Amino acid sequence: MLEERLNEDMKAALKGGDQVRLSTLRMLRSQVLLEKKKDVSITTLPDPDAIRAFQAYAKKLKESIAEYRKFGKAGDVEKIEGELRIVEEYLPAGLSEAESRELVRAVVSELGATSMKDMGRVMKEVQTRAQGRGDGKLLSDLVRTSLS
Repeated sequence: MLEERLNEDMKAALKGGDQVRLSTLRMLRSQVLLEKKKDVSITTLPDPDAIRAFQAYAKKLKESIAEYRKFGKAGDVEKIEGELRIVEEYLPAGLSEAESRELVRAVVSELGATSMKDMGRVMKEVQTRAQGRGDGKLLSDLVRTSLS
């Protein structure tokens, strides 16, 4: 379970004195706790929910990097990129463009989708099968292209 791995890694970072890693892992832990607040009956957050929370945090970090680059703050960009690398250790490997194309092709074929009217149905199935590993914009563009 990702939550257990996160806790163990936090202990190791604390013992090793790695403050940057510890700080980032604490932020991930707070994301887990926020997700658990949504359903108080959960004792351990399921991996798909944890991955979604981590992806949302990674997206925020990427947006921050873009903003800092825009304002020319190289030091802050490097710091946040370091945090992002730590967060990405907890995320599944993303789908390549070729894998994404194949996934879209397979779903369109299986569902018998032929027009843009099927876009929502195809996207829902593609996202389910991608399990958070695919770039949403790329998948959407590929679906749109294959249906037009």
